[in-house]
Amino acid sequence: MRQIVLDTETTGLNPRSGDRIIEIGCVELFNRRLTGNNLHYYVNPERDSEEGALAVHGLTTEFLADKPKFADIASELRDYLQGAEVIIHNAPFDIGFLDAEFERLQVPPFNRHVAGVIDTLVEAKALYPGKRNSLDALCDRYGVSNAHRTLHGALLDAELLAEVYLAMTRGQNSFTIDLHADEGRAGEAHLPVLPLGDVLVLRAGESELAAHEQVLNSLDKEVRGTCVWRAAAPAR
Repeated sequence: MRQIVLDTETTGLNPRSGDRIIEIGCVELFNRRLTGNNLHYYVNPERDSEEGALAVHGLTTEFLADKPKFADIASELRDYLQGAEVIIHNAPFDIGFLDAEFERLQVPPFNRHVAGVIDTLVEAKALYPGKRNSLDALCDRYGVSNAHRTLHGALLDAELLAEVYLAMTRGQNSFTIDLHADEGRAGEAHLPVLPLGDVLVLRAGESELAAHEQVLNSLDKEVRGTCVWRAAAPAR
């Protein structure tokens, strides 16, 4: 399955008040492996960044002045995303900005170009309710190094989110996955692969079964009936 981890940086917080995209970073996963086929743009927003946003991303108007406008990269971006499942942290924010940019170009909205969207913020809140679930917090939780993240950057954040997503969803791997393929990746567990023939099944002996029966009998007396463990036990 082809997945794209996507992040944006913007001039401010509200596309409906005229804020624009200034950076887009995309990282490709295919069958849960990083392919290196990434996409990255700096974009001339044709306006200044708000002071608070500039403090977050550090991309000045002067730096962005000679970069392509969104209209110049929109077609290539849509082709790259076409048919992929897209992974975004706090998806409504990024999709809201992309939809506003597409609307200016009279292009169908973001969801029309992709197979679906996974919001890792929603996933993280379900896994860790009441906890901090920012990208930095998830990096700490899953052992993904973000020491080099002094400012927000779309490509860097997409790379970090890809690592976090793989760690968050590691339990979805099948039993046939190659556990050695991603050795060296931060936060990955290195588990030994055991042939099924080496798995030993030790059955309880007669004395152990008798001791177990005594425990069940005492539980029956306490509940004045049949304890749940006896009711759930398979017939032998």
